[in-house]
Amino acid sequence: MIARALGSAAGGGFPQWNCGCANCQGVRSGFGNLRPRTQESLALSRNGADWFLVNASPDIHRQIQSFPSLWPGTLRGTPIAGIILTNGDMDHVLGLLSLRESQPLSLYATAAVMRGFMEGNPLYRTLERFPGQVTWKVLKLGEDLPLALPSGRESGLSVTAVPVPGKLPVHLSASGRNGPEDNIGLMVREKGKPGTLAYFPAVGGASASLREALQPADAIFFDGTFWSEDELPAIGAGARARDMAHWPTGGQDGSIAFLSGLAPRRRILTHINNTNPLLREDSPERAIAAAAGMEIAWDGMEFSV
Repeated sequence: MIARALGSAAGGGFPQWNCGCANCQGVRSGFGNLRPRTQESLALSRNGADWFLVNASPDIHRQIQSFPSLWPGTLRGTPIAGIILTNGDMDHVLGLLSLRESQPLSLYATAAVMRGFMEGNPLYRTLERFPGQVTWKVLKLGEDLPLALPSGRESGLSVTAVPVPGKLPVHLSASGRNGPEDNIGLMVREKGKPGTLAYFPAVGGASASLREALQPADAIFFDGTFWSEDELPAIGAGARARDMAHWPTGGQDGSIAFLSGLAPRRRILTHINNTNPLLREDSPERAIAAAAGMEIAWDGMEFSV
């Protein structure tokens, strides 16, 4: 199985359009220890020809352009066989509306995320220009679901949805329907192969079930949004990390300490916020993460599981 990080930044990307923090100012100035990043998304393939995207970021057009394997090979078509959504956050679903050019799409999501995107959303009509333009395939918690190619044949990849602590997207918060299907991680497997990839880009905190799910994985992409709980309040820029349903990476109770106790050979932090010192390759925080065996995802990072 091939895994390629199309994007590795949190919502807003890096640099964020309206942010003048030290990191954003530095990357705009071309500092050598900082690199731009688009908003988090992953591409998966068994054969290098048929690809599944995990999340459709607002940067999806740039991400497709940056990766020739996702370019069309015919007058009208795409190697993208399907898109899997881990929650209904805008930085995970907004890119779907950029794929409105009468292209059939297969979307995988829990029933709750599907409803959140479709119900009361007049923009969804742009993806229903003809019957069957969008096919939804429901992810049921804890059940392994084979990913299908447009022809109907199995791709050889399958996913299992794992509920993780999180919160409703801002645009759905008034509904009060927060439940276990609203935020998930994915366990991805290739038929006939022992390797497992875990993809958990938004995690609000630790749980015994989370540890149990991640322990057998060979590689983990994990929520690395913030280094500290007060990262945004400290610069007068926003709420605390856990109020935004993101588990800080640093400290004794941080996710790095949690991940260090797990078996997977690769542990990769993704969905990095523009204020996070982990973005600086020469920062003390980056050295702490590296010493703990953590990698920091970057756009274009690719490996096989």
